[in-house]
Amino acid sequence: MATTTAAIQLCKNFIGGEWVESKSTQILERRNPANREDVVARIALSTRQEMKEAIVAAKAAYPAWRETPAPARGKILFTAARIMQDEKESLARLLTREEGKALKDALGEVQRAINILEFSAGEARRLTGETMPSESPKNFSYTVKQPLGVVGLITPWNFPIAIPIWKMAPALVCGNTVVLKPAELTPLCALRLAEIFTEAGLPKGVLNVVLGTGESVGDELVTNPHVHAISFTGSTAVGQKIYAAGAATQKKVQCEMGGKNAVVVLKDADLQLALDAVVSGAFASTGQRCTATSRVIIEDAVADEFVAQLVERAKKFRVGDPLDTQNDMGPSVDESQLSTVLKYIDIGRTEGKLVAGGDRLINPALKDGNFVSPTVFDHVAKDSRIAQEEIFGPVLSVLTFDDINEVIDQANANPYGLAAAVWTRDLKKAHTVSRRLKAGTVWINTYGLMDAALPFGGYKRSGFGRELGAHAVEHYTELKTVWLNMQ
Repeated sequence: MATTTAAIQLCKNFIGGEWVESKSTQILERRNPANREDVVARIALSTRQEMKEAIVAAKAAYPAWRETPAPARGKILFTAARIMQDEKESLARLLTREEGKALKDALGEVQRAINILEFSAGEARRLTGETMPSESPKNFSYTVKQPLGVVGLITPWNFPIAIPIWKMAPALVCGNTVVLKPAELTPLCALRLAEIFTEAGLPKGVLNVVLGTGESVGDELVTNPHVHAISFTGSTAVGQKIYAAGAATQKKVQCEMGGKNAVVVLKDADLQLALDAVVSGAFASTGQRCTATSRVIIEDAVADEFVAQLVERAKKFRVGDPLDTQNDMGPSVDESQLSTVLKYIDIGRTEGKLVAGGDRLINPALKDGNFVSPTVFDHVAKDSRIAQEEIFGPVLSVLTFDDINEVIDQANANPYGLAAAVWTRDLKKAHTVSRRLKAGTVWINTYGLMDAALPFGGYKRSGFGRELGAHAVEHYTELKTVWLNMQ
């Protein structure tokens, strides 16, 4: 039974440790992408003034939070991780209903967030500097990492729990206060995270959440002089604007943006394992991942065999209600994204050979959702639009090669450089290709692995800066050198 709009309470902002109803009269209804009759949330698109109030609250909370010993800050993160572990199933179901990814993918996302929280909590005891031998006699010098102040986080809808956590956790453990602007399409996940951190003992004002558009509250967060750093995940076009605006006020800016990721398959690869990885990489989470497999570049000698099996696997990939654990793929996040995917499928019909999918799914069980079939195009040219532009949907392009230098050229012939993979049993070729691929992450004989301890980010138009691991601390701290005269 569909939820009535009247039954859905208006989401509130979280400012200064209080739930505050927005004064805005612009109301956005968020509908379940698997069933558009189901209203999941109603949010007010907050005003600039409300974002300013959140920044003021974060600034006021900063001195006490900065002086809280780092290990004490870490304990709060550990507590938040335990709460998330206890609520893993309910968080995943909330995520699935709001964003649309298959429940098994949502469970994986929540677990990733828990892992990142645990790692970041441990960083509280690793915020170390260095002691240096001085050139000057009787002088002692050392370095220390210090927090920045108020930091702004702008997060996307496709990972509405993991990405806010991997920004919030290092920012908080370093002693900063945070203002989070989540995507308008996934407000409930962000607000639940605010509740969890409050339950974990985070002081008032240290974390604030404001719902609204990038044009208003997002722009205020980026341009406000009391915000000292921005971390953004989203489109390349928006990231470039944020980078320019941040530079105008000398903010530290970190952006993780688009991807058009290539998987290189050599003829000596284990084709079954490569197929497993390609199918999952292309179609899991409905292809709505910055690291999704968008291109397969495969050696001519095995291309026909690989594509034939790929088509069969795509046809068997189960699409449907994402809360049904038997299904592999849910819907596009909203009608706008579905329209984008269908537009690129139409473009692909003129640029390659459609060998699987290509349809909007409108059978009786799926007619009220934003469902599209897993889609594969064969014989795609490296300079075609479907091989160059980010689609953010379950659409895979297959290209071929017969020379190792050619495959590297094809893989790199793209404005993005987030992730890539190579499949081969030849260790020399694996290192040769991985070394020459222009991507921030390269997987060899695997795909999609991420670890809380390892840095993540991209080359070229995929972004600048690195998140996760110990490297995340660098964005949220300043390094200070201290000299002490011992005379």
